[in-house]
Amino acid sequence: MEVQFTKEVEQLRLGAGEVFHGEGILAITKALLQSGVSYVGGYQGAPVSHLLDVMVQARPYLDELGVHVEACSNEASAAAMLGASLHYPLRGAVTWKSIVGTNVAADALSNLASPGVTGGALIISGEDYGEGASVIQERTHAFAMKSTLLLLDPRPDLAVMVRMVEHGFALSEASNMPAILQLRIRTCHVRGSFACSDNAAPRISSRQPLAEPASFDYGRLAHPPVIYAHEKRKVEERIPAAQRYIVEHRLNEHLPGAVPGDDLAELGLILQGGLYNSLIRALQLAGLADAFGVTPLSLLLLNVTYPIVPQEVADFCRGKAAVLVLEEGSPEYIEKDLLTALHRQGVSTPLHGKDLLSAAGEYNVEVIARGLLAFLQKHRPQRVGAGLQTWQTWLEGNQRRRADLAALLEAPLPPRPPNFCVGCPERPVFSALKLAQQSVGRVHVAADIGCHAFATFEPFSSGHSILGYGMSLASRAGVSPFMERRVVSVMGDGGFWHNGLLTGVQSALFNGDDAVLLIMKNGYTSATGTQDIISTPDDAAKEAAVDKHQSLAHQNQTIEATLRGLGVQWLRSVDNYDVATMRGTLEEALTTEFSGLKVIIAEGECQLERQRRIKPWLAGRLKRGERVERVRYGVDEDVCTGDHACIRLSGCPTLTLKDNPDPLRVDPVATVQSGCVGCGLCGANAQAATLCPSFYRAELVRNPGWKERLADGWRSWWRQRLLSRSGATQSTAQEVSA
Repeated sequence: MEVQFTKEVEQLRLGAGEVFHGEGILAITKALLQSGVSYVGGYQGAPVSHLLDVMVQARPYLDELGVHVEACSNEASAAAMLGASLHYPLRGAVTWKSIVGTNVAADALSNLASPGVTGGALIISGEDYGEGASVIQERTHAFAMKSTLLLLDPRPDLAVMVRMVEHGFALSEASNMPAILQLRIRTCHVRGSFACSDNAAPRISSRQPLAEPASFDYGRLAHPPVIYAHEKRKVEERIPAAQRYIVEHRLNEHLPGAVPGDDLAELGLILQGGLYNSLIRALQLAGLADAFGVTPLSLLLLNVTYPIVPQEVADFCRGKAAVLVLEEGSPEYIEKDLLTALHRQGVSTPLHGKDLLSAAGEYNVEVIARGLLAFLQKHRPQRVGAGLQTWQTWLEGNQRRRADLAALLEAPLPPRPPNFCVGCPERPVFSALKLAQQSVGRVHVAADIGCHAFATFEPFSSGHSILGYGMSLASRAGVSPFMERRVVSVMGDGGFWHNGLLTGVQSALFNGDDAVLLIMKNGYTSATGTQDIISTPDDAAKEAAVDKHQSLAHQNQTIEATLRGLGVQWLRSVDNYDVATMRGTLEEALTTEFSGLKVIIAEGECQLERQRRIKPWLAGRLKRGERVERVRYGVDEDVCTGDHACIRLSGCPTLTLKDNPDPLRVDPVATVQSGCVGCGLCGANAQAATLCPSFYRAELVRNPGWKERLADGWRSWWRQRLLSRSGATQSTAQEVSA
C-alpha cells in the first residue's frame, strides 16, 4: 500500500458517544460500517482510494462484523458485485474514480438499474473534476439520468456526509434504485469531526450466510419483455418514491436568508451540496456571510441532485425576485431540470445559471464570486456600489496581481509538467524507444493510462493516443493496417489485468495482427498508489529481496505464463535499466520477419515501492553500525562538453544543469543532484547512445570495515603525494617562465 492506515483502522471501532476526527473519505468508510454494509468492493484510484485501502487493512475487524471486502480487477467487476443486492436485502458499496470508472462500469450499472435493487446499493465515486483532475472533464450526472440512478452530492461537512451515506442506503431501498455518492477531491480530503454511532453488523453476512438462494424470478433480469415494465416502473414508482423520501427526511437543506429586512433575502441560490464551502467563502469575502456561514441570501442545497423534487424547487423559488443556479460542469443538466419543474409548476421567477457563470470548468471561489457579482448587478445594482466594494476590489486585485507577476517575469513561467519519479524503471524504456527510432524510423505509439503516460511529456513526447485503461493494443488495431512500420503499444501490468488482456491481447491473437506490445512490469498498480495485483511478488519474495538488496521484477511470472497460455509465440523479457538490450529488442520487434503479436516485458520494480522496502532495512543496518553501501552517479565537470544530450535522452529530475566552473567555458555543465537513487540510467544512456564519457559511478560506503579504512588511508596518502608533487612541478615551471 502507498500509506499505512493503522490509526484510521482503529477509529473504525469507535462507538456511540465517541468522536471521529479525520479526512472526509475516512468518515465515509466509518459511515459504511454504521449503516450495516454487508460487502464492499472497488477499484483503486484517487481521490477515493483510501476507502478501499483502509477496508483492506481493516480486514481482521471486518471479519468480526462479517463484512466481505473485495479488491476488484476493474470498475466493471466492482459494479457487478452489486448484483448481490438484486435479490437479497444485502447492503453493498463499491468505489471507483469518477467518470472514467463509471464509463468502464456502465454496462453493469445499466443492467443493475433496470430491474432495480432490493438491498441498498451505494456507488462512491471520487469526482476527479476541475483543476486537480487527472482525467477527462466529464461528470457522472448523465449516467444517473440515463439509467435512473440516485445521485447524491453532500455538503462538505463530515456529519452531513455520514448522514448522506446512511440515508443513501435507505433511499436506495425505498426507491429500489442504486445510488451514486459523488465526492469531489476537496470533499474527500476535507478534515473535521462527527459524533459516531455504533457499527451495525449486517443481518446477512459472511458470518451469518443465507441458507437458501432466492427463488428464480425472470423479472429480476434485464431481458425482454420485462425490461419494458422496468422502464415504466422507473417513471411511475421509483422516482416518485425517491422524491417522497427526499422530502420526508429533508435530505436537501433549505437555509432562508438570516438577516431580517435585508432585500437580498428576496434572492435565492440553488446549488449542488458539494459547492457549499466555496460559495460561503466567496460570500465571506464580500461581507455577505459571517464566520459561521450565516448569509442574507436564501439557499437551497441539493444534497441529492438527481432526481429533483419539482414541488420543493417551486416552493423555494415562488415569491423570489430571482434565483441563481450554481451547477459545476457542462452541460447544465440541473438547470434544465429546474427550468422544466418551474414551468410545469407555473412559477415565473427568473432563473439564471450558465448565462452568468462559467459554462464549463471547476467552480472555485473566484469563479463563484464573479457569477454572484453579475447576478447582483442585474437584480440588486444598488447593493453593488457599497456593500460589495470589497468583493470587486478583491477580484480586481487578483487580476492586477497576475498582471504584475507577468510583467515582473517578462515572460510566461516555463511549463512544469508531471514527470516520472527519480529512478523510475519506465524512464529507461522510453530512452531506448527514442534511440531505436533513430535506427528504424519514427513509429506510431499507442499510449495508455498509467505512470508511463508521463512519457507523453518532454523529453520523450511519445504517445499518439490514450483511449482508456488497458486499451492501447486495441486502439492500435485501426492504425497499424495503414502504417508501413509496425505500431508500438505501451501498457502497464495494472492496465494488462484491468482490461488489456481481453480487449487487446486476445483480440490481436484472434485476428492474427502483426503488432508490438510493450508491457511495463513494475509489480504494482502504481499510478493509483502502488496497490497489489495478481502479478505482485508475494511477501516471502519481498523479505528475501530486502536482504539481498535486489529488485523484485523477475519474481512473479504470472503475466508471462498467461501470455504463453494464450498462444503468444514471440515473447522477450528485458531488464528496464539495460538500455542497450532494450533498444536492440525494440529494433528486433519492429523489423523481424515474424508476423504476429510480439510482446516485450520490460521488467523493473516500481522505484517508490523499492525505496519503501529498502530504506527501513538500510536505516536498521546503520543503527546497528553495520556496513552500508550506496551507489551514486555523477558527472566529471572537466569532461562534460555542455551538449546536454544526456538530459534530452533521460529527463531524470536529479540530472540537471549548473554553472560551468571553467571561466573559459560559458555553457553550463550537467550535474547529478543528491536525490539520485543509483538506478544507472544516465550511465546506460551514455553507453547505449555513445554519448560523452563524463558519467562516473561512485560507491559511498558508511561504517566501512578495517580493510576498507586501511585501503582508503593508503589511497589518500598517495593522492596527497601526487598533488604535492604536481604543485611543486607547477611552481618550478612558473619560476623558469619568469
